[in-house]
Amino acid sequence: MLKSKNILLSETDVLIIGGGIMGATLASILKEVDSNLRVDIVEALSKPALESSHPLNNAGTGHAGYCELNYTPLLPNNRIDIQKAIKINAGFEISLQYWSYLTKKYPLFSPAKFIKRVPHISLVNGDKNIAYLKKRYFALKNNPLFKTIEFSSNFKTIGKWIPLLKSKKSVKKYAATKVESGTDVDFGEITFQLLSILKTKKNFHLRTEHKVLDINEHEDGSWLAKLTDDKEIKSKFVFIASGGNSLKLLQKTKVYEQIGYAGFPISGQWLVCKDPLVVAMHSAKVYGKADIGSPPMSMPHLDLRIINGEKILMFGPFASFTSKFLISGSFFDLISSVKFHNLKTLCIVFLKEWPLLIYLIKQNLKTHKNRMSDLRQFYPDAKSKDWHLEDAGIRVQIMKKTKKDGPKLEFGTEIIYSKQNNLAALLGASPGASISVQSMIHVVEKCIIKKERLSSWKSKIKKMIPSYDLDLEKNPKLLKKIRSTNQKILGINY
Repeated sequence: MLKSKNILLSETDVLIIGGGIMGATLASILKEVDSNLRVDIVEALSKPALESSHPLNNAGTGHAGYCELNYTPLLPNNRIDIQKAIKINAGFEISLQYWSYLTKKYPLFSPAKFIKRVPHISLVNGDKNIAYLKKRYFALKNNPLFKTIEFSSNFKTIGKWIPLLKSKKSVKKYAATKVESGTDVDFGEITFQLLSILKTKKNFHLRTEHKVLDINEHEDGSWLAKLTDDKEIKSKFVFIASGGNSLKLLQKTKVYEQIGYAGFPISGQWLVCKDPLVVAMHSAKVYGKADIGSPPMSMPHLDLRIINGEKILMFGPFASFTSKFLISGSFFDLISSVKFHNLKTLCIVFLKEWPLLIYLIKQNLKTHKNRMSDLRQFYPDAKSKDWHLEDAGIRVQIMKKTKKDGPKLEFGTEIIYSKQNNLAALLGASPGASISVQSMIHVVEKCIIKKERLSSWKSKIKKMIPSYDLDLEKNPKLLKKIRSTNQKILGINY
């Protein structure tokens, strides 16, 4: 336990480290259920949402399991496992419900600025992949959450769905699935709007350009976060949501639960097209299948994006190795995250995942010509001059020890909780932002709701999220009603 001699900047109930979509969502939910809670967000940069939540640093896909083939793997028994797709779809529905609630309550919250209806399409070619996609379609079609999914192996139909695919050079056999109610989401804009509402509330503070240097447990069980200029914030509960830097901050807490966790940073790049004639021809998010032996995050996709009202096309992602945990981070981030307790995890995972290292090396060696060749699998007539390369965000993939498989590399998101539930940290990458509301409600339930206010808080959450504590998969009538209402309120009905 630590007694501090630094300047105490603030005492608060909840300290959130990181001003991105996750931190802003948690703060928003907390202030909705209890306006008297003292909530502080500290952000190291001059503005919030400049890292992972920035629209050019992520795919902007409202992840719902409609088109992402890595969420529906083919099992050894030749069956399609759709459980992850179901879980993510249900999680995204919770986000939509909360955004609808905020839209009705606050004039400041404008969904027209952050969400658009953009169909989600899966595209494959070759007999084996077509057979997989057809099997996947039937597995999903029978589930109420995916009732509207369509399948076609007719090239004329697919050409209507994906006009850029049509070409006299196209001789391959294709198949595709489509869900018309997919979305494009600007998570940076959502973050700004959430914070704009929060700034109107009492007992809330957003402190930008405040970097957290250390986090120590105080003798009374609270936490002291040491900031730049020898200032500190004392908090009963701390949530670490600083993107790739969350692992390093979690390590500073020295809580037992972080033992064995390590991080592997991967940076990304997009091919971007802003030519209005080309952009006007494509109105979907089209996800392909990762090559055999490639990691799940290598799944190529050609996306329509709407950012600040401007439509652009993005293709990728193209991955590369970096030792930084944030775009604004240090090249020593990876080295400084290596500890005695996670060294074994790192070594074993690197030995297991050597194909990933080879993949990253190959990605680094790609030329513009190579990248354009990849793009032409989706858009055969693409012209090199119409596309330029832009950097995307950095994702720090989780490495951890597991009882079943030993040390392994994880490609999802995970929240680590301290034994006393007075601290939590968000690690990992996709589909985090899309299921941010569900994830933050879990944090509230596990760490912040006290027994004496359990009933009232849950009642308030139920008003915000009608499906709270219910399984929409087993309530198709409620699902239909909620989806219809949300789509109308958010302006994404069709």
